Amino acid sequence: MKIAIGTDHNGETIKNEIIAYLENRGHTVSNLSPSNTPLDDYTDYALAVSKAVVNKEVDYGVLLCGTGIGMSIAANKVPGIRAAHVSNVNEAALSKEHNNANIITLSTKNNINDTIKMIDVFINTEFKNEERHVRRLNKISNYENGTYDV
Repeated sequence: MKIAIGTDHNGETIKNEIIAYLENRGHTVSNLSPSNTPLDDYTDYALAVSKAVVNKEVDYGVLLCGTGIGMSIAANKVPGIRAAHVSNVNEAALSKEHNNANIITLSTKNNINDTIKMIDVFINTEFKNEERHVRRLNKISNYENGTYDV
Protein backbone atom coordinates (compact mmCIF):
# COMPACT_ATOMS: atom_id res chain seq x y z
CA MET A 1 0.00 0.00 0.00
CA LYS A 2 1.20 3.53 -0.78
CA ILE A 3 0.74 6.11 1.95
CA ALA A 4 1.60 9.82 2.01
CA ILE A 5 2.38 11.44 5.34
CA GLY A 6 2.63 15.10 6.25
CA THR A 7 3.08 16.94 9.50
CA ASP A 8 3.87 20.36 10.78
CA HIS A 9 6.71 20.95 13.25
CA ASN A 10 4.66 19.40 16.08
CA GLY A 11 4.87 15.95 14.54
CA GLU A 12 8.46 15.77 13.34
CA THR A 13 9.54 13.18 15.92
CA ILE A 14 6.55 10.86 15.80
CA LYS A 15 6.35 11.11 12.01
CA ASN A 16 9.65 9.28 11.71
CA GLU A 17 8.45 6.54 14.08
CA ILE A 18 5.24 6.14 12.05
CA ILE A 19 7.16 5.97 8.77
CA ALA A 20 9.48 3.28 10.17
CA TYR A 21 6.51 1.30 11.48
CA LEU A 22 4.64 1.42 8.16
CA GLU A 23 7.71 0.61 6.08
CA ASN A 24 8.50 -2.35 8.35
CA ARG A 25 5.06 -3.69 7.43
CA GLY A 26 5.76 -3.44 3.72
CA HIS A 27 4.06 -0.13 2.92
CA THR A 28 5.63 2.51 0.72
CA VAL A 29 5.57 5.87 2.50
CA SER A 30 5.99 9.25 0.83
CA ASN A 31 7.15 11.84 3.35
CA LEU A 32 5.65 15.08 2.04
CA SER A 33 7.04 17.18 4.88
CA PRO A 34 10.70 16.16 4.81
CA SER A 35 11.90 19.07 6.95
CA ASN A 36 9.92 21.11 9.41
CA THR A 37 10.55 24.37 11.23
CA PRO A 38 8.47 26.21 13.84
CA LEU A 39 7.47 28.65 11.08
CA ASP A 40 5.97 26.08 8.69
CA ASP A 41 2.30 26.07 7.78
CA TYR A 42 0.31 22.87 8.26
CA THR A 43 -1.85 23.87 5.31
CA ASP A 44 1.02 23.29 2.87
CA TYR A 45 1.40 19.69 4.00
CA ALA A 46 -2.33 19.03 4.17
CA LEU A 47 -2.73 20.20 0.59
CA ALA A 48 0.34 18.27 -0.64
CA VAL A 49 -0.93 15.01 0.87
CA SER A 50 -4.46 15.68 -0.42
CA LYS A 51 -3.13 16.29 -3.91
CA ALA A 52 -1.21 13.00 -3.82
CA VAL A 53 -4.38 11.13 -2.77
CA VAL A 54 -6.63 12.80 -5.35
CA ASN A 55 -4.08 12.20 -8.11
CA LYS A 56 -3.91 8.52 -7.06
CA GLU A 57 -0.17 8.73 -6.41
CA VAL A 58 -0.93 7.09 -3.05
CA ASP A 59 -3.77 5.04 -1.58
CA TYR A 60 -4.17 6.97 1.68
CA GLY A 61 -2.89 9.98 3.54
CA VAL A 62 -1.83 10.50 7.15
CA LEU A 63 -1.72 14.06 8.51
CA LEU A 64 -0.46 15.15 11.92
CA CYS A 65 -0.47 18.51 13.67
CA GLY A 66 -0.91 19.74 17.21
CA THR A 67 -4.63 18.93 17.28
CA GLY A 68 -5.21 17.33 13.87
CA ILE A 69 -8.10 19.72 13.36
CA GLY A 70 -6.35 22.28 11.16
CA MET A 71 -5.06 19.51 8.91
CA SER A 72 -8.58 18.12 8.58
CA ILE A 73 -10.06 21.48 7.68
CA ALA A 74 -7.41 22.20 5.05
CA ALA A 75 -7.50 18.72 3.51
CA ASN A 76 -11.29 18.73 3.23
CA LYS A 77 -11.14 21.81 1.00
CA VAL A 78 -9.72 19.62 -1.77
CA PRO A 79 -12.50 18.06 -3.89
CA GLY A 80 -12.43 14.29 -3.58
CA ILE A 81 -10.85 14.27 -0.14
CA ARG A 82 -12.65 12.77 2.81
CA ALA A 83 -10.29 13.56 5.69
CA ALA A 84 -11.36 12.26 9.07
CA HIS A 85 -9.99 13.72 12.27
CA VAL A 86 -10.00 10.78 14.65
CA SER A 87 -9.09 10.43 18.30
CA ASN A 88 -9.61 6.72 18.95
CA VAL A 89 -9.57 3.34 17.23
CA ASN A 90 -13.36 3.17 16.92
CA GLU A 91 -13.47 6.48 15.04
CA ALA A 92 -10.62 5.29 12.80
CA ALA A 93 -12.64 2.20 11.84
CA LEU A 94 -15.92 4.06 11.34
CA SER A 95 -14.27 6.75 9.24
CA LYS A 96 -13.47 4.04 6.69
CA GLU A 97 -16.52 1.78 7.13
CA HIS A 98 -19.13 4.54 6.83
CA ASN A 99 -17.37 7.48 5.19
CA ASN A 100 -14.74 5.81 3.01
CA ALA A 101 -12.23 8.35 4.34
CA ASN A 102 -9.03 8.55 2.34
CA ILE A 103 -7.03 10.64 4.81
CA ILE A 104 -6.71 10.31 8.57
CA THR A 105 -5.77 13.37 10.62
CA LEU A 106 -4.38 12.99 14.10
CA SER A 107 -3.19 15.04 17.04
CA THR A 108 0.50 14.84 17.86
CA LYS A 109 -0.53 14.93 21.52
CA ASN A 110 -1.73 11.31 21.34
CA ASN A 111 0.45 8.52 22.66
CA ILE A 112 2.57 7.12 19.80
CA ASN A 113 1.25 3.58 20.37
CA ASP A 114 -2.35 4.80 20.18
CA THR A 115 -1.52 6.82 17.06
CA ILE A 116 -0.04 3.77 15.35
CA LYS A 117 -3.06 1.66 16.32
CA MET A 118 -5.43 4.25 14.83
CA ILE A 119 -3.42 4.38 11.59
CA ASP A 120 -3.31 0.57 11.42
CA VAL A 121 -7.05 0.29 11.87
CA PHE A 122 -7.65 3.06 9.34
CA ILE A 123 -5.57 1.57 6.53
CA ASN A 124 -6.79 -1.98 7.15
CA THR A 125 -10.52 -1.30 7.47
CA GLU A 126 -12.72 -1.70 4.39
CA PHE A 127 -15.55 0.59 3.32
CA LYS A 128 -18.98 -0.95 3.94
CA ASN A 129 -20.40 -0.55 0.47
CA GLU A 130 -23.96 -0.31 1.79
CA GLU A 131 -26.61 1.75 0.00
CA ARG A 132 -26.98 4.35 2.77
CA HIS A 133 -23.24 5.05 2.89
CA VAL A 134 -22.91 5.19 -0.89
CA ARG A 135 -25.94 7.50 -1.14
CA ARG A 136 -24.47 9.93 1.37
CA LEU A 137 -21.03 9.94 -0.23
CA ASN A 138 -22.61 10.53 -3.64
CA LYS A 139 -24.38 13.60 -2.26
CA ILE A 140 -21.05 14.98 -1.04
CA SER A 141 -19.38 14.31 -4.40
CA ASN A 142 -22.29 15.83 -6.28
CA TYR A 143 -22.17 18.93 -4.08
CA GLU A 144 -18.46 19.26 -4.78
CA ASN A 145 -19.04 19.20 -8.52
CA GLY A 146 -22.10 21.49 -8.38
CA THR A 147 -24.83 18.99 -9.25
CA TYR A 148 -26.48 18.76 -5.82
CA ASP A 149 -27.93 21.38 -3.55
CA VAL A 150 -29.85 21.07 -0.31
